Amino acid sequence: MLEKRAPIPYLDVVKKRKNIAILGSTGSIGRSSLEVIAACPDRFRLTYLTGHRNIELLQEQVRRFKPRAVVVREESNAALVRERLNGETEVLSGEKGLQEVVSRDDVDIVISSLVGFAGLKPTIWALEAGKDVALANKETLVTGGEVIMRKVRKNRVRLLPVDSEHCAILQCLQGEKPENVERLILTASGGPFLHLDKKKFSTITRAQALAHPTWEMGPKITVDSATMMNKALEVIEAVWLFDVPPEQVEVLIHPESIVHSMVEFVDGSVIAQLGRPDMTVPIQYALTYPRRCAGLAAPLRLEEVGRLTFEKPNPRTFRSLALAYDVVRAGGSAPVTFNAANEVAVEEFLAGRIRFTRIMELVEECLNRRQDGASLSLEELMAADERARRQARELLANGCVSRT
Repeated sequence: MLEKRAPIPYLDVVKKRKNIAILGSTGSIGRSSLEVIAACPDRFRLTYLTGHRNIELLQEQVRRFKPRAVVVREESNAALVRERLNGETEVLSGEKGLQEVVSRDDVDIVISSLVGFAGLKPTIWALEAGKDVALANKETLVTGGEVIMRKVRKNRVRLLPVDSEHCAILQCLQGEKPENVERLILTASGGPFLHLDKKKFSTITRAQALAHPTWEMGPKITVDSATMMNKALEVIEAVWLFDVPPEQVEVLIHPESIVHSMVEFVDGSVIAQLGRPDMTVPIQYALTYPRRCAGLAAPLRLEEVGRLTFEKPNPRTFRSLALAYDVVRAGGSAPVTFNAANEVAVEEFLAGRIRFTRIMELVEECLNRRQDGASLSLEELMAADERARRQARELLANGCVSRT
């Protein structure tokens, strides 16, 4: 379970500022995290930022927030940032730089918002260094759930979800005993193609897939929402975060995106967490947990919302959900393959090289061909990920999964 040490004393939360490192500060979660930090300067202090390609924005963030150091993935970009900052801020690069900043003493909590499998190793490094982690990178738990939770227990740290759905579940479970839980109900907007005839999926364009009806997210996670792979990954994430069997995790379509998730208890009661679709809320809750403070989000006015609707997802339309339950039950290399094949497929779709319908076809074909293994160590996870990506690209190159 999430709580593995004594609750933070009240004075720790309200009087001691938390030192925060953000992994992936130029992405959507990173930018929202900086908004939260800027709004609460008496509670939070930004100490480190990391970025990848968007060095112009990264430089702006450094000049505004004045972190003690910044990490840039590529050394060539890091050299450029050093030159432009002219010694104002320490500039590190690569994995070595990431591992160093998450291990430094002036970090209390790490916001892990790197995209995809790339977030696994830095999250492990932070946990090994005894840091609490606010996790916005669901792929970390999907691919390395057993390794991650073992690190959490061993180092007696907190792993706090930033996904709005898992943050909602965490809030609904406060004060409740595990044996009282009947079901965890994750809500999903349904994405832009909820009621589109599946026969028309082959004509879906990149622009259409990126036009999410309620959330503003990066391109990869937006496409995942369109295929509902995002929700499939969240099912696996919930199994690890809350230590429940997959049979206790259910998904409901909720287009209004007001109910962020629910918990049903054995007596038939259901507790839900509601709010506007605003990522600053789960980010702030992770940073102040288990307390709350005034934030940036506008208050929810139910009379303005008018109605809340729910429906079950169609497993024939959104094959990813059914696969998620098979994958988490299979274990071994299945979750790594599931995620890696999807990352390759989404990259190909965004580049215009395959159709929308080929995304899940490639994922399923890679699962059918995977070489199973325990995949319990970081080295085995890395090897399984590399193997699955190579296989996905070979399948495309050999025409086993058509590009058109």
